[in-house]
Amino acid sequence: MPSPLRLAARGRAASRRALLLSSLAAVTGLLFAPSISFAADYPTKPVRLVVPYPPGGATDVIGRTIARHLSTSLGQQVVVDNRAGAAGNIGAELVAKSAPDGYTLLMGALTSHAINAALYKSRVPYDIEKSFAPVAIVGTVPLVFIVNPQVKAETLPQLIALAKSKPGSLSFGSAGNGSPQHLAGELFKHMTHVDMLHVPYKGSGPAMTDLMGGQVQTMIETVPAAQSFVKNGKVRALAVTSAQRASALPDTPTAAEAGLKDFEVSSMFGIVAPAGTPPAIVNRLSADLKKILAEPDVKAAMLEQGAIATWTTPADTGKRIKAELTRWDTVIREAGIKPE
Repeated sequence: MPSPLRLAARGRAASRRALLLSSLAAVTGLLFAPSISFAADYPTKPVRLVVPYPPGGATDVIGRTIARHLSTSLGQQVVVDNRAGAAGNIGAELVAKSAPDGYTLLMGALTSHAINAALYKSRVPYDIEKSFAPVAIVGTVPLVFIVNPQVKAETLPQLIALAKSKPGSLSFGSAGNGSPQHLAGELFKHMTHVDMLHVPYKGSGPAMTDLMGGQVQTMIETVPAAQSFVKNGKVRALAVTSAQRASALPDTPTAAEAGLKDFEVSSMFGIVAPAGTPPAIVNRLSADLKKILAEPDVKAAMLEQGAIATWTTPADTGKRIKAELTRWDTVIREAGIKPE
């Protein structure tokens, strides 16, 4: 039987363990209580929505539409802050290095950011998968195959047949080396085993001008940039790259309908926060965005920019970003595309 001294020692040890556990619980409560309370009170001041491109573009217009409605649902002003430069990297880096408190968000062109991450790798000042907490994809913009009217191709299969009959003689323009339009063209070449010459331009406008003038024969361009030229007969649309037909070009078949299956390419636009943002804040923003994107006037405003209002959960948004990065990294590697 244990001695009284040993029993007393055991009692003191048990008391010390109980005190230690109590202290740890108290410290843990102090550590997590402020963040829980902070998330519950969010937001208590204006929120900054960084658009990493100049005013007037699709990302900016979509961002301002979202910001206006998010201001109402959050009860605090959401201020758009244009931080253009370095193909969107300046604004994205600013958000990646901001405090993870929900007061600085990025309205990103996620497809372009994924391409930048795959093409420029170490030169991109953030990690697209690790530097951000995904909130939601808010819109997608489909692309469309277009050709100069003099090109003897009325359908996408005819364009493929023409390119195969004249390897290297057809040229396709793009908004620039490494742009979504360029990468879509490279994916098309890879999937159909055709040989076409890529001609990069400094933006969609100059490329479209040369397409209409016959300096290049074809392009894969965003529906917003191409739709007016299609409707006035300056260029011919062969197929859109979305899963469904584009409402702006209802008579144009999808690539799948035209016989090119699994060719679905759209530019994704979405909102992300700095990594480490409390899940309660991310979920609050995501839930508000879900309601906003279901509103008819928001859908209409997005369609005016050629964008389809879309909503995904934070988890699905992260998966979509990862899938974009994987896809374009493969295309860049197999096509041997080098950064400028």
